[in-house]
Amino acid sequence: MSDQFLMHEEAAALASRRQFLGRSCSLVGGAALSSLLAKDGFGAAMPTGEGLAGLPHFAPKAKRVIYLFMAGGPSHIDMFDYKPAMKKIHGTELPESIRNGQRITGMTSGQKSFPCVAPMFNFQKVGERGTWMNTDVLPHTAKIADKISIIRSMNTEAINHDPAITFINTGTQQFGRPSMGAWLSYGLGSLSDNLPAYVTMISVGSKPGQALYSRLWGSGFLPSKHQGVQFRSGKDAVLYLGDPPGVDSKMRRKMLDSLGKINSERFETVGDPEIQTRISQYEMAYRMQSSVPDLMEVDKEPEHVFESYGPKSKEKGSFAANCILARRMAEKGVRFVQLFHRGWDQHGNLPKDLKKNCESVDQPAAALVKDLEERGMLDDTVVIFGGEFGRTIYSQGKLTKDNHGRDHHGRCFSSWVAGGGFQPGMDYGETDDYAYNIVKDPVHINDFNATVLHNLGIDHERFSVKYQGLDSKLTGVEGARVVNQLLA
Repeated sequence: MSDQFLMHEEAAALASRRQFLGRSCSLVGGAALSSLLAKDGFGAAMPTGEGLAGLPHFAPKAKRVIYLFMAGGPSHIDMFDYKPAMKKIHGTELPESIRNGQRITGMTSGQKSFPCVAPMFNFQKVGERGTWMNTDVLPHTAKIADKISIIRSMNTEAINHDPAITFINTGTQQFGRPSMGAWLSYGLGSLSDNLPAYVTMISVGSKPGQALYSRLWGSGFLPSKHQGVQFRSGKDAVLYLGDPPGVDSKMRRKMLDSLGKINSERFETVGDPEIQTRISQYEMAYRMQSSVPDLMEVDKEPEHVFESYGPKSKEKGSFAANCILARRMAEKGVRFVQLFHRGWDQHGNLPKDLKKNCESVDQPAAALVKDLEERGMLDDTVVIFGGEFGRTIYSQGKLTKDNHGRDHHGRCFSSWVAGGGFQPGMDYGETDDYAYNIVKDPVHINDFNATVLHNLGIDHERFSVKYQGLDSKLTGVEGARVVNQLLA
C-alpha cells in the first residue's frame, strides 16, 4: 500500500472526524443555547406578551409609562425653576464662584461675557403648596400643580443633544444600548396581544430642531422585537403593515404559517434567538393589521375630549393629537408610550420660541393627566414630562431688552412626574439663585430611571443582561439609587 494512499485515507478520516465533531458541537451547542434562552424568556413556547420569569420583583404600583419628551432641552429657568432673586441679578455677570470652571459647550466657550438673564415671563405661585410656575405659557399645567411633582434637581454629565438624549433614554452616552421602553418590553412584556409593548411618536414645535434617530427607541443588545415601533401621522400609521396588492388576509395567513414553519425548523438547528424574534414580529404585524386601524380612529372620541386637549387635537401629527393616541394606547395595553416633541433648542429668540412650544404642549399634557385620572388610570400610569437637559442662566449671544438665547446646561434642570406611585403635589430638589447648581437633593437621570423602574415593580440592581462581560443595566454602572422621597 503506497504512502500516498495512506495519507489520503488519513486525511479522509480526519475530515470525517472534524465533520462529526462540528455537527455534534452545533447540535449540543444549539440545544444548550436553546435551554439557556428559554430560561431567559426566549423559548419558542413563550407567548408574545410575556416578560421574564420572576418579574416584577415585587408588587408594582404602575403598569405603564407615558413619557412626554421635550427634545432639545427646555429651559427650566423660564418654566419651573424661578426665583425672585433672578430679577436682581438680571444683566450682571455670572460670578466665577457660581460657574466654578464647569464645562460649557463650544457655542459659548468663546464668549467674553456671561450676562445673567431673568425670565421675561410672569411667574406666580400655584397649587396648595405655592410652587413657582410660568403662568404666561403654562396656565393649564398650573391648574394641575397639585397632581404633579416637580423635580428641580435633575442632572446629567452630557451637554450636547445626541449624547444627552441617548444617556437619559439608555443609561449611557454610548450608542447601541437598549432604550428604556425596550428594557420594559423585555422584562415585563406587553399588556396586549395585538399591539407592541413600546410605541413612539414624534411631533415638531416652533422649529424642527435636532434630528432624532431610531436607535433612541432601539433594542440594543436585546432581541429586536423589543425595539419601539414608530407610529406616524400619515395614511399608514405603521409602515409596511398593510397587505400588498393582490394579497388578502387569508393568503397572508397561509404565507405566515409556511414561513413560521421554516423559521421554527431553522431555530431548532441553530438556536438563534433572532429567528424567534422574526416569527413573533411577523405574527404581531398580522394582528396589528386589525388593531392599529381601530386604535387610530380617534374621530370616535367625544367632542369634549378634543376640547380638553386643545385646538390642535384634531390635527394629525400634532402633540395634542399624539397625547390622545397615547391615552388610547395605554387603555389598549401598550406598556411604554414615548412622545418626542422636537424644537426646544433655543440658543436665540428664546422668549418667542419657548412661548410657541409651551402653547403646543401645555394644554394637551395637562389634559392627559386629567383624562387618565377621570378614567381611573392615573394611579397605575406614570406620566413624565421633561427633556435631556436644561438651559443656562446666562445669555448666549447679545442680550437685548426683549430677546436672548440660552446655552445647554446639564448641571441642573427640571422635570415633572405624575401618577403611577409618585407623590403628587411635591417640589423636590433645590438649585441656587442662578438655577445653575444644585444645593439640595440631587437626582441624577439614572436615579430617576431607577425610581420609575421601582414603581413598575423592578429592582434596577437585579434587572441586568450580560453584555461584553458586564452586567449591563438601564441605570448604568455607577450606583444609581431609588429616590424614596418621591414615592407615594
